[in-house]
Amino acid sequence: MNQRQLLSSALASVMALGLVSQASADMGAEKGKEKCFGIAKAGENSCANLSGSHSCAGQASVNKSPDEWKLVAKGTCAKLGGLSAEEAKVALAKQADKK
Repeated sequence: MNQRQLLSSALASVMALGLVSQASADMGAEKGKEKCFGIAKAGENSCANLSGSHSCAGQASVNKSPDEWKLVAKGTCAKLGGLSAEEAKVALAKQADKK
């Protein structure tokens, strides 16, 4: 195997592992977890936000923004003062109307 093939194989393996870990995270969200909007502290969000201003975990810049979410155990979001995705969209629309 030449160096180019070896490098290509290694890169493909790394990319495949990334896809598998993302799929595992998505499956974890379905098994006993739910997205809870409006509870994440700055820098502690789980992934991309609703407004689309970022697409990665840990990029929330404001505490308890309605468009940022964290994974929590199913049934605990309301107890934590959080919002469902639909409620978060309504809250974002209200914020936009005020501006």
